[in-house]
Amino acid sequence: MTDTTQPAAIETKGGVIAYLSLDGALAAAEFYKKAFGAEVAMAMPADEKGRTMHVHLHINGSSVMLGDCFPEHGHGYVPAQGFNLLLPVKDIEASWQRAVDAGATVVMPLTDMFWGDRYGQLRDPFGVTWAMNAPITRGA
Repeated sequence: MTDTTQPAAIETKGGVIAYLSLDGALAAAEFYKKAFGAEVAMAMPADEKGRTMHVHLHINGSSVMLGDCFPEHGHGYVPAQGFNLLLPVKDIEASWQRAVDAGATVVMPLTDMFWGDRYGQLRDPFGVTWAMNAPITRGA
C-alpha cells in the first residue's frame, strides 16, 4: 500500500469496538451494507492483491472495523469462532429478513426466549456469526 495520506478524523461510535480480520474485507463491507445497513465511514484502498488493511463501518449506532489478513506479515486468516456480534434491533422480523435476503445463513432461527426477547443467530458469508435481539411485543 503506497497511500500515506492521513484520513480526516472519523467518529468512533461505541465503547467496545469489534475489529474483524477477514478474507475479503471490502466485499464484507459491501455485504454488511446490504444485510445490516452499514455505512462506510472510511476504507483504505485495496493493495495489488485486492486486500485492504482497514475499513471502518457504522452499524446500528456503533463502529465495527475490519481488515484483510496479511500472512506475509505474520497475520494469516483464522476462521471466526468463539464469539458473535449482537445487533439489538427494533423491528427484528424486518432486520432478520434483510440479512437473510442479503445472503446470511440461519444458525439459530428467531425464537421467543425465556428472558423476554426474540433472538436468533445468522452467519455471514465471511464466517462471522451475528445475533439479533429485540423485546417481544405483545398486543394490548
